[in-house]
Amino acid sequence: MARLWTGMMDDNEEGSSSAAQSAQDEEQQDRPEGLFRRIIGALSPNDTAEDAPDPDPAGSAVLFSRGMINLRRMRVEDVMVPKADIIAVPDTIEKRDLVQVFRDSGMTRLPAFSGTLDTPVGMVHLKDLALSHGFNGNTTEFDLGTMLRPLLFVPPSMPIGVLLTKMQTERRHMALVIDEYGGVDGLVTIEDLIEQVIGEIEDEHDIDEGQNWTRETPGCYLALAKTPLEEFEAEIDLQLADGEEIDREEIDTLGGLVFVLAGHVPARGEMVPHPSGAEFEVVDADPRRIKRLRVRLPGATVGQGGRAAVPSQQAASG
Repeated sequence: MARLWTGMMDDNEEGSSSAAQSAQDEEQQDRPEGLFRRIIGALSPNDTAEDAPDPDPAGSAVLFSRGMINLRRMRVEDVMVPKADIIAVPDTIEKRDLVQVFRDSGMTRLPAFSGTLDTPVGMVHLKDLALSHGFNGNTTEFDLGTMLRPLLFVPPSMPIGVLLTKMQTERRHMALVIDEYGGVDGLVTIEDLIEQVIGEIEDEHDIDEGQNWTRETPGCYLALAKTPLEEFEAEIDLQLADGEEIDREEIDTLGGLVFVLAGHVPARGEMVPHPSGAEFEVVDADPRRIKRLRVRLPGATVGQGGRAAVPSQQAASG
């Protein structure tokens, strides 16, 4: 009987030990770092997620597994920010101007270049600037070169899963995409890559990217130049690309329409009339492209300073 009891105790101890080990394994899997492990694990050659049948589409695990497939299917060029939209700073920038760029852009990391963006020299982090020169710390002489961190340079054809692994290994959060001639083609962050797996990531400073325009007053809009022309036409119930001087097949955005009407890249503050009687005011532009526009429809009342009579409550952001 004693032997039987002893055997039962041994079995219970082994069972308890196994249960404890199982609980510990489950706890390890539930830790936050498990996300990265699962993402990187999806790059294993033995992964058969692409061949597995789709379970209930309502489950979050299914959405996650479908996103994991993007690590192999998608390339860097599919998710990168195009060169024209990259916000960067020259290596000769002054501290006051650098602070203003950080404030206006809402970015925490900015690539720095020498001469042109095709000659990048590194990346400047807002935290480095704040720790060295912020919090009322004005004793250190500003030197951008000492704050620059190295950048990754990747080809546009690289699978995003490979880049994600590389970023994790080298502890880099930003990479510049380089074309076949060595010029900068785009920019990608680690957040851009992870979003392809788990969906959009937004923080307190993110704005609604789908908001391409805002109505300041009846008949007056502030719009991004990249606003799709057809969507804006539907909003104002007016065809802007119909006319002998305008070829609709060659125009996709409001900025493209204004460029065609002006015959050149208009400068900030320039007024470009439309045959319908509407007017386009260039609110923001650089020598290469238009960024923001104010659109006044025919019949809209205009107050002092060229703006609509009712003050604006909201502005589009570029």
